[in-house]
Amino acid sequence: MDRKLIFLDVDGTLTPPGGYVPPDSAVRAVRRARELGHKVFLCSGRNYGMLEPLHKYGFDGGIASCGGYVYAGDKVLYNCPLTEEQQDKLITLMTNEGVFLSIEGKDFAFSDERAKDYLDQSGNRNYYLISMIEAVWVGLGPRPLSEYDGCPLYKVVFTCSSEDQIGPARAALEDELQFIVHTFSEPGCLFGEIINRKFDKGRAVRVVADALGFDMADTIGFGDSNIDIEMIEAVGTSVCMENGSDFLKERSDIICPSTDNDGIEWAFRKLGLID
Repeated sequence: MDRKLIFLDVDGTLTPPGGYVPPDSAVRAVRRARELGHKVFLCSGRNYGMLEPLHKYGFDGGIASCGGYVYAGDKVLYNCPLTEEQQDKLITLMTNEGVFLSIEGKDFAFSDERAKDYLDQSGNRNYYLISMIEAVWVGLGPRPLSEYDGCPLYKVVFTCSSEDQIGPARAALEDELQFIVHTFSEPGCLFGEIINRKFDKGRAVRVVADALGFDMADTIGFGDSNIDIEMIEAVGTSVCMENGSDFLKERSDIICPSTDNDGIEWAFRKLGLID
């Protein structure tokens, strides 16, 4: 069997949104694939610190912060935080407009605790939106924004009531940073991420493939949201979860069962990665 290089998004793919425990079937599939010689990497918007609890399940490395920090075992393959000027300008412009922020360094995230109250008051009943916001602001264990210590940042997550609120930051920084409003946002409650244009999950996949000596035709990527699109377009074989966005499904080679319906194990078998 030809060895494959496999990339797994985390939230909504390997685990439920904000979760740290994959289904037993996914753990089995990853373990067996590695026993058969395949390499399996995490590929997430989460920072390195948020991925560390998943390392115990057995992975060869990971792509953290949407490609801003890439590692294989103990070796760092790519490291690209925002500049001090970018992060200072971004935080100032967003907070001046009343946007709630969660800012992510390598090891820790720092979140505006008021976002949880804002979500409660919005009366939103979108399960996925609620799950993602609660994960970022509560479940993934961020520190209060007031404790931010000036460490380099790789990504900023935001929630607000209107796209007008991110307008000033977008006007000042869109040439350098990508402003992504997730499709599961709703009027009056937007959720999105801001990422450096120097990297994305697709370019990070190529960094890993080059470092490990894999042809891109032998790479496989699993995702569920639009933030995975560059990975899905870069890999040799793309898989979208049934619980994923329609946009990603239309661009993927395979649609597999959802996270909580043993989708990872099902797809690993279908692709001949495990017996």
